[in-house]
Amino acid sequence: MILRRAFLMSCVLATSTLSSNALAQGYPDRPVKLIVPFSPGGATDILGRLLATALTDKLGQSVIVENKPGAGTALAVSAVALVL
Repeated sequence: MILRRAFLMSCVLATSTLSSNALAQGYPDRPVKLIVPFSPGGATDILGRLLATALTDKLGQSVIVENKPGAGTALAVSAVALVL
């Protein structure tokens, strides 16, 4: 439960930071992928989709939600690490 709360808080912080920096620099120039480390249909997935909708409206670019459940969120972390 604490892990999910920490994840949700980090999503909110990352979203606000991303959107403020992104708007200042004209980013993004292509669709954004939001990786959710839990299975579809749960509270975290619903929040991710709500964040994606808000970001789509604010950024003017598509935000795609991709669920990567499994291995205690390690699959999602490794997917993000490959991009960075």
